[in-house]
Amino acid sequence: MPDEVRLAFAHPSERAAATAGSDPLDRISLRDHIVEVEIGAFQAERGVTQRICFNVVVEVRPLTGPVDDDVDRILSYDRVTEAIAGELADERLNLLETLAERVADRILGEPQAMRVFVRIEKLDRGPGALGVEIVRASESAPPPERSIAHVLHPELVFLSNAAIASPYVSGWLDQLENLGRPLILCVGAADAPAPQVPHRMAQRRIDLLAIEQNAWVLASKDDRCVVVATRTELDWAMKNGQTCVWAPSKIVLDSVDTPSAQPRDAVALAAWFAATFDAEEMLVIGADLPSSASVPLRSATSDKEVL
Repeated sequence: MPDEVRLAFAHPSERAAATAGSDPLDRISLRDHIVEVEIGAFQAERGVTQRICFNVVVEVRPLTGPVDDDVDRILSYDRVTEAIAGELADERLNLLETLAERVADRILGEPQAMRVFVRIEKLDRGPGALGVEIVRASESAPPPERSIAHVLHPELVFLSNAAIASPYVSGWLDQLENLGRPLILCVGAADAPAPQVPHRMAQRRIDLLAIEQNAWVLASKDDRCVVVATRTELDWAMKNGQTCVWAPSKIVLDSVDTPSAQPRDAVALAAWFAATFDAEEMLVIGADLPSSASVPLRSATSDKEVL
């Protein structure tokens, strides 16, 4: 077998050794670290967990003095496993490629880390292991950033169906934009009943899609409103001053911290969403407030021009 083919299937530690320069770096490694997690782009991978295996090698900056048996002077193995656990806890992901990139970026945020090899394999999708492997170096790793959403603290507003139909919508948007904060609008389903099925997960998707249909109804009322479905879209929109209408399916279904609020409890679901931004409050226009919510709620009526 040609050497390059053998290395392609070898453990990352062998690749690290084979691609080292004339002045090899020290390495730490994590072998066959297996966790169970919900991940995958296929419908059959939703609602179930599967085993994924991590093999990671980190090349580290040489120490300038003796170790002195001091754990604070080295890159701890715990930092590698914490990087994996942290990324798995952030959100449900579809792709191993995304997970590998994020784990590598987090590890390269450590001052000593110079280069990292990350191999991730699914163990339960067939008779063999299916996976990806990436190599990233510190000079090419982007600096870690907090989500724009958490930096800007957006204004979250829930609009009832009466509020969506109100002639005051554009005026309310003017008032809300004058607050100087990014604006995210949330809605519930339209008054027309959604189809009902006996399958719980299917019904949840139907109810989420009913909300998204109503989001497009709201967006049609004012050209400033743009329907968005992903964190990436939301971050870009808020950074660029765009008013968003939340389409909840992807964020709700991909959430690791699955909301207890159901799509039919639209205000409570929107409050859960607001809490993910550490929102100070959510304004609710024209709808009853739930008995409990993830963030403080403030109400306004839908029959007044001024909020």
